[in-house]
Formats: sequence, structure tokens, C-alpha cells
Amino acid sequence: MGNSTEVAEFLLVGLTADPGLQLPLFMILFLVYLSTLLGNLGMDGLILLDSRLHTPMYFFLSNLSLVDFGYSSAVTPKVMAGLLAEDNTMSYNACATQFFFFVAFITVESFLLASMAYDRYAAVCEPLHYASTMTTNKCVCLTTACYVCGFLNSAIHTGNIFRLSFCGSNVVDHFFCDAPPLLALSCSDSYVTEIVIFLVVGFNNLFAILVILVSYLFIFITILRMRSSEGRHKAFSTCASHLTTVSIFYASGIFMYLQPSSSHSMGSDKMASVFYSMVIPMLNPLVYSLRNKEVKCAFKKAVEKTKSSVGFIF
Repeated sequence: MGNSTEVAEFLLVGLTADPGLQLPLFMILFLVYLSTLLGNLGMDGLILLDSRLHTPMYFFLSNLSLVDFGYSSAVTPKVMAGLLAEDNTMSYNACATQFFFFVAFITVESFLLASMAYDRYAAVCEPLHYASTMTTNKCVCLTTACYVCGFLNSAIHTGNIFRLSFCGSNVVDHFFCDAPPLLALSCSDSYVTEIVIFLVVGFNNLFAILVILVSYLFIFITILRMRSSEGRHKAFSTCASHLTTVSIFYASGIFMYLQPSSSHSMGSDKMASVFYSMVIPMLNPLVYSLRNKEVKCAFKKAVEKTKSSVGFIF
């Protein structure tokens, strides 16, 4: 890829050029990233240590937490370093690497969300056959397929974009290496590249969204047939919070990628990017897990065990 470009490094514009806002933004991002780190890795720790959480749903949640931490880590530390050290340069290879891992993890997440929707369909609509439907082998196969599709999709996009020539300005009007600002920067004809992005991202999103919508259609039908109003309210509440986060995730992705580069506004793109690269990974542990009674019990048990261990030492 290095032979196709005269640009050796890129200069990221970042979130702001105002020196007075850089330190406050750094503190905000530090707290967001710390929350993402503690929330997602803490969730993985709870699921790993508590045998009551060794179920298909929590298996998918543990992978979702790992992926959230992964794609947040691909972006946020570099943005924080740029705000603190005022060094927004990034080498060509580092830019390609950041883009590859970000796209890989975010694609894995979209397929994991679809797998989680299918898991909930099996639990709500076919409870008697749930154990035989969501076996360990099937969960592992579904998760493996999510990772394979995610990294294959990322390899396609990375090769597709970084085969272009960047022979003019090296200023990326964004806070990380993403497809729209890189396409705008290229001095090659990017028509074929945009078509490939549109088709691949469109297919991936359409497939995942279709699985989610069909799963929840059957879930809602089943819920409406429940006789207990309390059970219906609880199920609807759980589905609403899940669908809210799914809607934000897919809406921001569609807004970013399924439009021609001529229609992009980098200001609005940055706002959408903040949502899906920093905010969603921080919120997912809360939305999907911390409202769950089993997770709360596991957390209390872990806290009590930690207290007893500390008391024993001192």
C-alpha cells in the first residue's frame, strides 16, 4: 500500500482547535474511556467468575463487552493524546491499522447484536426448546462467524480505501481515520471505492437489521399473548432499551456510510462518530446488563467477596 501514495503521514484535525476547550474535552474523554474500560472489562470479569452467568445470553454479552472495549480503544486514546500533547499526526500505516481494527470491531458488534436478538427470540418464543436450540456449539459458531465476517469486511474496506493515492493535502478533517474523510482527501477516482463501501455496508446492515426486526416481531407477538400484564410490561421495557441502543448504533452507521461523499458534512459526521465510537461502548454495559437482576446479584457478590478479602488481609 505504501507505493500507491506520496503521503507518509496524516494530520488529524481533531475534535476542536480551540485551546481553551482541549483540556475540558480531555477530562470528559478520560472519564468516558475509564467508564468504558471499567464497565466492559468489569462485565467480562463478572460473567467469567460467576457460574450463574454461564448462559448463552451472557456469553454474547461478554463478547459484546470485549468488542465495545476494542473499537473504543482503537479511537479514544489517540484522540485524548492529541488533546493533551497537541500532536495529531498519524503515520500512513498507523492510520490504516486504526481504520482496520475500528471497522472490524464495529462490524463484529453489528452481527453480535443480531445474534443476541436471535437468542432472545429463542428464549421468549421457544422457551421449552431453548436449551436444545442455543447449545454451546451453536453459540460458539455464531460468535466465531461474527468475528470472521467482521475482520473479512474490514480487510475488504481497508484494502479498498488504502489502494487509493493520497498525493495532495494530508489533513484529515476528522478525529480519527475513517472512510468519508479519507475518501474526500484522496486524489484518485473514488467512485468504485464508494460503490463497494455502499454495497458491502448496505448488505451487512440490511442482513443484521432484518434478523433483529424479524426476531423482535415474533417476540412482540409472543409478549402480546402473555396473560400477565406485569410480565408484558417487563418484557416491553427490556426490548425498548435494547432497541433504542440498536437504533442509535445503526442510525449513526447508516448516516455515516450509506451516502455519497458529496453529501457529507464533516461537522455532523464528527457528532455521529462520537456516538458510535465513544458513547455507545460506554452505555452498552448499562443498557444490556446492569439493569439485569442476575448481573446485580453477581456484582454484589463480587463486592462482598472483595470486602471480606480486604478485611482478612488487614
